[in-house]
Amino acid sequence: MSGVTVIPLATEHREAWERLYAGYAAFYRVTQTPEMRARVWGWIMDPAHEVKAFIAVDGGGKPLGLAHYRPFARPLSASTGGFLDDLFVDPAARGQRVADALIEAVAAEGRARGWSVIRWITADDNYRGRGVYDRLATRTMWITYDKKL
Repeated sequence: MSGVTVIPLATEHREAWERLYAGYAAFYRVTQTPEMRARVWGWIMDPAHEVKAFIAVDGGGKPLGLAHYRPFARPLSASTGGFLDDLFVDPAARGQRVADALIEAVAAEGRARGWSVIRWITADDNYRGRGVYDRLATRTMWITYDKKL
């Protein structure tokens, strides 16, 4: 993680965040419009909204990756956890442990907030990402379902 710094997303990161988030959507083959990105940006910039974000930068301030996260209630354990919604590293920066730095920043935030866990999901075929995740966390046996509304 040498040379990688993770900081809270700020207004001056808008253009870099747009580029990275569009890359994330493209990676997962999700259609995403500028209006959708504007809505998410608004959530992140709203101090009252639960969604927050980090951006990873190199020593020269060049953006390398992003992480969106939020708290979630865990009724069964009577605790609060953190959910890592989106994690993306610029393809040119992969292999530099940028994802490690972003995940650790979310974990540090979770520890500061008293969260009991950081949880995330990924696609079954995200083999490179899963290699990182297997190194940093414990894979669960839970299966996720979606019911369209």
